[in-house]
Amino acid sequence: MASSSSSAAPSHPVIFTTQTPYALPSQKFMIPLDWKRYQLSQLINKALDLPQPIPFDFLVHGEILRTSLLEWRAEKGVGEEDTLEIEYFESVMPPQRMSELPHEDWVSSVSCQIPQHFITASYDGHLRLFDYSQNLVLDASVHQSPITSVCVVPSPSPDTESRILASSSHDLTACLTRISLSPESPTASTVSSLHLHTSPLSSISIDASGSHLLTSSWDGLIGVWDTSIPDDHQVNLERGDDRKKRRKVAPANIKRKAPIAVLKSHTARVSKALFATGELAKGKAYSCGFDSTVRTWDVESGVCINTINVPERPMLDLAETPDGNVILAASTDRTVSIFDLRVSSLTSSTGIMMHPATPSCIATSESGKHQVVTGSYDGIARLWDLRSTKGAVTSFKVWDRMKVLAVDWVGDVVGIGGEGGMDVWRIAGGS
Repeated sequence: MASSSSSAAPSHPVIFTTQTPYALPSQKFMIPLDWKRYQLSQLINKALDLPQPIPFDFLVHGEILRTSLLEWRAEKGVGEEDTLEIEYFESVMPPQRMSELPHEDWVSSVSCQIPQHFITASYDGHLRLFDYSQNLVLDASVHQSPITSVCVVPSPSPDTESRILASSSHDLTACLTRISLSPESPTASTVSSLHLHTSPLSSISIDASGSHLLTSSWDGLIGVWDTSIPDDHQVNLERGDDRKKRRKVAPANIKRKAPIAVLKSHTARVSKALFATGELAKGKAYSCGFDSTVRTWDVESGVCINTINVPERPMLDLAETPDGNVILAASTDRTVSIFDLRVSSLTSSTGIMMHPATPSCIATSESGKHQVVTGSYDGIARLWDLRSTKGAVTSFKVWDRMKVLAVDWVGDVVGIGGEGGMDVWRIAGGS
């Protein structure tokens, strides 16, 4: 048994584990009870003789250690002789603001999915493309009303100059817009409009293969679409219908598409619909809405196969961890509900993340299955670790008294949109 200190302070037996490349030999340490995160991190670095210091955080019984071991032991009622198993992982460095991209109107959605570029969707009906040097590359007027969501249709080749952007809007349509990233003359042209909904659309999302889209709307419906561009119009142009006066009379070269399926089950507006990830979830989708439910769909049959009711929690956004094990839903009651899909017969949330203001958006990390960023109406973005959700790991003020409405996270880059335009932040570390 290794002693970590010659101090007279009482100690506690500890075994360290990790999922990082920085593993200690399996042995028991006697750790002084007055030690906190900093001293434990020093011990790991010293024991591994790392050439460059790496800060670590520590998980004890599923919670990040934020006090001394003595305080933690007293709170949990753990006995003196009970050996503690403590997992350590790389600490997250304080987020850094990298750049600001001002907009004249609110930014409702952002995407960092095109390498070296940012896409913004705005309340003025425009899609904009910026490069990492903050240059405006493209500015396309796509919708006649506020855009609510934008996503990038995956390309077979990441180096291709041509991409398709899918956007949803309050003008009752979604659009497919082809952009060319040619350095000489970048261009954007809307090639198809998607027609189904009779109320504003709230979101649009794409599957991993890039072959299918989901739209959600205030009319309670979810549309399922393929991403092909039709040769002819699939939907007749309505005339003299007062309900659809807001719908843009599109040029003839913008082909009108019809859905391949419609998912009906929600009893109020649908806030978000997305395809499930992972092989086991193939053919499934999830949705949430103002009826305080999270629903699971068999997309092929169009049937809702599971409904989780969370009373009095109208939901604004939905996200899924990359491993497909957890979905998260942001609600107007200032919580983000956690649903662990590995729990059999799941009927309610398995945890919550409390916020001081309404959380409006969620992004999960593609590189770290435990990390989540949320944005809230108080202008603050928060980084969470799903292994310990009593409080955020860190928070960063994006704007003062302006709402955060959108967030996207790719690599160590986090794009944040809202009433203040778009901000780009860097988050490094963690696991």
